[in-house]
Amino acid sequence: MAQALGFGRRYLKAFCKGFFVAVPVTVTFLDRVACIARVEGASMQPSLNPEDGQMSDVVLLNHWSIRNYEVQRGDIVSLV
Repeated sequence: MAQALGFGRRYLKAFCKGFFVAVPVTVTFLDRVACIARVEGASMQPSLNPEDGQMSDVVLLNHWSIRNYEVQRGDIVSLV
C-alpha cells in the first residue's frame, strides 16, 4: 500500500513538472514562431478551398517571417 502511494506521488510530481514546462513552451511557440489555422469560405478561392463544397483547408501561419519582414510577392498573408 505504501509503495502504491509513493508511486502515485512520483507520477503526479512528474506530470506537474512536465505540464508546467510544456504549457509555456507551447504558448511561446504558437505566439512567436508558427500556428495552425483553418481557411473557410470563398474569399481565398481558387488558391485555397478550390471546390464549392463544405471543405476547409488547414494552413501553417509563419509568424517568424512576418517579424523579420520576409514577405514576398505571391505570399498569402493572414490578418487577425
